[in-house]
Amino acid sequence: MSDTLTTTALILGLVEGVTEFLPISSTGHMIIVGDLLGFNSGFSKLFEVVIQLGAILAVCWLYRRKIWQTVTGLHQHGPSQTFARNVLIAFLPAVVIGLLAHDFIKRVLFSSTVVGWAFIVGGIAILAAERWRPKSTCASTEEMSIPTAAKIGLFQCLAMIPGTSRSGATIVGALLMGVTREAATEFSFFLAIPTMAGATVLDLWKARHDWASMDGAAIGIGFVVAFLSALVVVRGLVGFVSRHGFAPFAWYRIAAGLVILYVVR
Repeated sequence: MSDTLTTTALILGLVEGVTEFLPISSTGHMIIVGDLLGFNSGFSKLFEVVIQLGAILAVCWLYRRKIWQTVTGLHQHGPSQTFARNVLIAFLPAVVIGLLAHDFIKRVLFSSTVVGWAFIVGGIAILAAERWRPKSTCASTEEMSIPTAAKIGLFQCLAMIPGTSRSGATIVGALLMGVTREAATEFSFFLAIPTMAGATVLDLWKARHDWASMDGAAIGIGFVVAFLSALVVVRGLVGFVSRHGFAPFAWYRIAAGLVILYVVR
């Protein structure tokens, strides 16, 4: 493996881990940074798909106790069943729309211009949600109703547009449904596990003909860096938004979107 590929793997692993769970769009950042690094071959797409698993694993590790309690408590009525039900319901819209629109999205929407506009619109949406969100009435995933979980799941589908941000769309939807900032953030973490795992499996299958081009060392580096950086972000994010809200991310998105559109104009 060349030094250039090693550096690229380190940078993209860091970008993936840092941005995956922030409401600023990991896909958008990966597209922009990948273009800047000239990393846009068939292998690059496979690389980006695989290192997402590192970020997923970070959430699974940090919330391993919650996940284990849920799994072991599914046999009886209670909070575990409610938690699992709400995550499943919110996940289903992405399954349906993702399977129907996957190829179109990858073919048509993956461009820097789309990312730039999505950054700006998403930032404005976050500011609007912070300004006009209703009074919080739901402080945990277990308190969510079925309609609330379903609506949040529909919001998540907006993130199929590159630059929108899966976590950002989920959080905005949750805030508008009366969920607290902290609960909205944690729900976006849990919802990411089946959503990202499913998308990764689908992308790996679609790219199965490129498997022979995989560079195991580069993927290993990106995977580990994505895992470690996501650990840091997920650990601190709930506390950060409880103190500062989501406005800092919104302003970052708007500024970054304007820069992107200026550069690619």
